[in-house]
Amino acid sequence: MSSTVMEIKNVKKSFKGNEVLKEINITVNRGSIYALLGPNGAGKSTLLKIITGLLNSDSGRVTINNINVAENPTAVQKLFSFSSQNTTVDGVLTGYENLVLIAKLRHEPNPRNVALNLLKTFRLIDAKDKAVSNYSGGMQRRLDLAMSLVGDPEIVFLDEPTTGLDPSSRLDLWNKIKELKSQGKTIFLTTQYLDEADYLADKIVFLHDGKIIATGSPDEMKRIVGENKLFIEFNNILDLEKSSKLLQIYSPQQTNSCELSINLTEEIKTTLNIFSILTNEKIVIKSFKMITPTLDDVFMTLTKGRKS
Repeated sequence: MSSTVMEIKNVKKSFKGNEVLKEINITVNRGSIYALLGPNGAGKSTLLKIITGLLNSDSGRVTINNINVAENPTAVQKLFSFSSQNTTVDGVLTGYENLVLIAKLRHEPNPRNVALNLLKTFRLIDAKDKAVSNYSGGMQRRLDLAMSLVGDPEIVFLDEPTTGLDPSSRLDLWNKIKELKSQGKTIFLTTQYLDEADYLADKIVFLHDGKIIATGSPDEMKRIVGENKLFIEFNNILDLEKSSKLLQIYSPQQTNSCELSINLTEEIKTTLNIFSILTNEKIVIKSFKMITPTLDDVFMTLTKGRKS
C-alpha cells in the first residue's frame, strides 16, 4: 500500500473574482498528522471543503486513496469523517443518544455497543445520560470527535478542533488526537493556533493569502528563523569581555552591557562546552537562559512584508 493517502494538485478557487486559493499542492502520508496553519481568512476552511467534496475547485484535483474526490465524492466520503469547527451534536439528546443515532445512520451492526465503547474511550461514560446541552465545551468537542469516529474512518478531518476551549480542555483533546494517530489514523486539521500545530503535527503547511508560503515539520519550520540561542548574563563588564574572548570560537554576540548571545548549532554539546570553559576559568555567571524559536517567530518571519 502506498504511503501517500491524499494528493492535492494545483487547486485554485475564487469567489466573485477574489482568488481565495492559488495553486495549492499538498501530499499527505498515511498515518500522519498534517496541520494546515494560517490566520482567519487565509483559505483553510475553503480548502478543507474542497478536499472533502463539499465544494468544487475551479481547477486542479484532489485524490484520496487514488480516488478523484470531485468525480466520485460518495466513494471517497466513505473513507473519512469530517468534524467542523462548530460542533454538530444535538443538545436535546444525551451523549449516548447522539452516538447511537449516528451509528444507526452509518448502518453499524450494533449501534449501542459502538456508542458505549466510544463514550468510554472519550471519558464521557459518566455523562452518557445527560443532555448534551449540559456538557461543558470540552465535553461537547470530545463527543463531536467521538461521533466522527463512528464507522472507523481511515482519515479524520478536523476544522479548528479546539476553538473556544480552555487550556486544559485543549490539551485533553490534543492527546486524544495523538491517540488516533497511534491507532494508524491519518489526521488532517486546520488551525490558527501555532502551538497546536507545534504539539500535534508531523508536517505543517503555512497558508497565507491563499498561498502556501512554507511546508515541513515543526522543527524544519523553526530552522527558518535560526538555531536555538543561549543567553548568558555576567555580573560585570570585565567578566563579559573575558568570556567573549574565551568563547570566540562560538561567535558570541553582546546583547547588552553584561549579556552574551550564542547560537547553539549543537545544542547539548555546545552548551556543555561553554559552561566547562567558563567554569575552568572561574568565571561566575549571574544567570542564563535558552531560547528556542517558536512557530510564531516563523510565521512573523514568513509573512513580514507580505500582503495580508
